[in-house]
Amino acid sequence: MLLQQFQDCPALWLSSAAFLSLLIGSFLNVVILRLPKAMEHQWKQECRMLLALDEPSESLTRPALAAIAWPNSHCPSCKTPLKAWHNIPLISYLLLKGRCEFCNLPISPRYPMVELLTAVLGLAVAWVLGPNWQGVAGLVLVYILVAMAFIDLDHKLLPDQLTLPLMWLGLAINALGIFTSLQDAFWGAVAGYMSLWLVYWGFRLATGKHGMGYGDFKLLAALGAWMGWQALPMIVLMAAVAGIVVGLVLRLRKTPTDPQMPFGPYLAVGGLAYLLCGQQIWGLFNAVF
Repeated sequence: MLLQQFQDCPALWLSSAAFLSLLIGSFLNVVILRLPKAMEHQWKQECRMLLALDEPSESLTRPALAAIAWPNSHCPSCKTPLKAWHNIPLISYLLLKGRCEFCNLPISPRYPMVELLTAVLGLAVAWVLGPNWQGVAGLVLVYILVAMAFIDLDHKLLPDQLTLPLMWLGLAINALGIFTSLQDAFWGAVAGYMSLWLVYWGFRLATGKHGMGYGDFKLLAALGAWMGWQALPMIVLMAAVAGIVVGLVLRLRKTPTDPQMPFGPYLAVGGLAYLLCGQQIWGLFNAVF
């Protein structure tokens, strides 16, 4: 069994997790870029169909997730199709010196940053959780959270195509008791959704404004399904602290900030922090209080 081989050779497990995460990070760049665009196109076409303005075209009726694989990778500036070696994570960016080989325009540093971040987080999860089913599941969680965090940063959107499968997957793996019991996972999903739903409506009734989006409810429900209801207070606390710290740093640097700052990335940070060091955090909390 492959996991047994990884247990016999921890170095192989760590190197494999880091290499796989680097490759997945390259794919996540595609998801982050294309999924919101495909969803927007699909919404527009559905609106036109409802208004009976025209017949749907094939490109706009293609399901959003299927549209991620089409068309082939190309330069976002000159639209020239990329060669195979252009898609090597990190290495291609360095060899090209951060510029397109065809039009010589700069390539966004976000691409190698996402690849490197995914590799580092994957390595951290592999190190902390070890070569077992927890480690494998933790890697999947990392990949989906990275994609959702960057999509939310760019578009203030947490797609149902990611949040809902993540929640159901958390319930499924905990039916096997991988992170927590199925009962705790179920109530984690319920409490995660309802807690932010109540906050949202309380804030809206008090101020008449929207404090957050429904995607945040679903993301916290998914994290509750993965780690149980007991994890939710700490996840929300760490997410809030991360948001406050980032806000203070931006204010000290006098960087213009969006008053509607997305909360999804901070929930992802809280979830990953709990995944990696939740027990240590609870131990420190109990020691202090």
